[in-house]
Parts: sequence; C-alpha cells; structure tokens
Amino acid sequence: MTTPTSDAAEMPLEAVVSKTFGRTVPESLSALVPALTSDLAEIDFVLDRSLTSTYPRLREAATYASRSGGKRVRPLLMAVAHRALGGTTPRPILALAASFQLIHTATLVHDDVIDHAEQRRGRPSVARAFGLPAAIVAGDYLFVRAFELAAEYPRSIILRCGEACADLAEGEILQETSRFDLTTGVERYYRVIEMKTAAIVSAALASVGEIAGMKPAIVDGLAQYGKAVGVAFQLRDDLLDMYGDPDLLGKPLFADLREGNPTLVTLEAYAHLTGGEKSEFERLFALHRKQPHDLLRLRELTDRTGAPERTAAAATAAADRAVKALSVLTPNPYVHLLELLARGAAERPF
Repeated sequence: MTTPTSDAAEMPLEAVVSKTFGRTVPESLSALVPALTSDLAEIDFVLDRSLTSTYPRLREAATYASRSGGKRVRPLLMAVAHRALGGTTPRPILALAASFQLIHTATLVHDDVIDHAEQRRGRPSVARAFGLPAAIVAGDYLFVRAFELAAEYPRSIILRCGEACADLAEGEILQETSRFDLTTGVERYYRVIEMKTAAIVSAALASVGEIAGMKPAIVDGLAQYGKAVGVAFQLRDDLLDMYGDPDLLGKPLFADLREGNPTLVTLEAYAHLTGGEKSEFERLFALHRKQPHDLLRLRELTDRTGAPERTAAAATAAADRAVKALSVLTPNPYVHLLELLARGAAERPF
C-alpha cells in the first residue's frame, strides 16, 4: 500500500494524541507508537482515496474539509481498540474507520453552514472558502462516500452507522429547538450531546468489537466506553468554548453563547444565580446579537456560580464511566492507552 501524503498522516502519533487529548503517549507505552502511527496513516490513505469526484471543485472542497475536519478522535480510538482486542493489522477496520471520520467531517461542514461559522480549526470554514452551495453539497458528498466505504461490512454494522447518523440529525434538530432558551434543562442538554457527539463514537467502537468477533458483553462495553468518552469530550469542549485559548483552539471563544446553545456550564450558572443576576443572565443569553461586553458579562456571572468546576467534574465522571466500561476487556497496554485517552478527553487544555 502506498504511504499516504496528507498532513494528518505525516503527524507522529504523540502529536496526534497531544492535539486530540492534550496528552503525550507515556514512555511505558512507547512500544505501541509505530504500529498505531502506521494504522492511522493507512486509514488516512483510504479516506483520501475515497474522495475522487470527477468535478474538481467538489473534490477540492471535500478534501479541504477532510484535512481540517476535526481531531481524528474516532480513527484513533478505533485503531487502539482494534489492537486492544488482539488485532495485528488494521485492514479489518480501515474502511470503517475512514467512514466514521467522513461522517464526522460531513457533520462539521453542515454545522458550520447552520452556524454561519467563519473558521474551523484556524482555517476558513468550507462555506467561507468555497461558498455556501459548495459546502452543502460537499457535506452530502462526504456522507455518500462514507456509506460507500461502510458497504463492505455486515448489515448490522451498516445499520449501526445509519442509526448513529439518524441520532446526529435528530440531535441537531433538538439543539435547534433549544437555542436561546435556558429553561430547556440539563436532561435535554445531555440528550443533545449524546445524540450529536457520543452516538457516533459509541457506534464506531461497538463496530470494532463486532468486526473482531467479540462476545456481546465486550461489544456493549466498547459501546458504553465510546458513549462516555464522547460525553466527556463534549463537556470539555463546551467548557473550553468559554475559557479556552482561542489560538490553541483555532477558533474564537463564545461560539455557544453567540449561537444560543445551552451547555452544561451555562445551565449550571443559570440554575445557581438568583434575583437580578439570574434575570440579567437569562436576558443576555437570549440576545441573538451579543456584543463583546455581553459575552464577557455572561462569563463573569458564570464565574460566580462554580459552574465551570461542576462542568469539569461532570467530564471527569464521564471519563470514570468510560474506564469502568473497559473492565470487560482483558488488560493489556492498548487497553491502558484507552483508559488514558478517556482521561485526556476530560482534561485536555485545547
């Protein structure tokens, strides 16, 4: 197989893990690096090879999206899980890992269209770089290519992919109907992130277990691990949107506040404010055009409630659930790495 040439493929595994989870691979696990680096390179090659539209504009937009479309959480977790189950070559999961990454990338393209986002990971969004019509079509094209890749797998895996995509769409609608409304509550927020973020990670990890021929208990354990990691990652992402470093994040802060998306940190702040401050927080959050001083005031009020600390604790609790779900696996270095990645999802600084 020809070595892929994408930027992602050339990135050392330590850099991938650091950029994704804010951690480096411990020295004790350094022996895992060559195999996993090779696995990720092969996944990237399959992904790039799938984007072969005869129309240059569409191919360019799809490739651009693919190379700026996220932190490769799914392929990395799938590669590590496959090795944890005894896999010695990535071939059984190559097409499926590429498929899940394309699904994720497609949702980012469409999310940026919906949110009128100007940037994605420090680069112009697809809509900004290629125009709105091209972005919408490119997102659709990525979905189609993803399911072409998944078509070689058993029907049960294809159905799991489809269900996860249906959850994504329903989660988007549920989030849309919650915008600028802090009374929707924490339960609805968790439902949104479980559908929009966690469902795909859960489906990806469960599919790895099924491909490896594992018993239902292990497949379910991997599904629960993926769901919990997805929740931890999103909780941390929401917290970083208000308190992160925009240079490291590659995007401006306060996107959720601008777009009116209730997150755990804002819902917790709202729940613990009282009197005039609570009313002020609700009024400012409901503004469809927030000024910089509005955003800073919302953060100032949030700081007084302990909401950031409770959100961080919730992310840690989700990581704990992920680690516990791995108890069905026979301990080995790759399982240990999965545990570290779960912890990193809840603690990453960017």
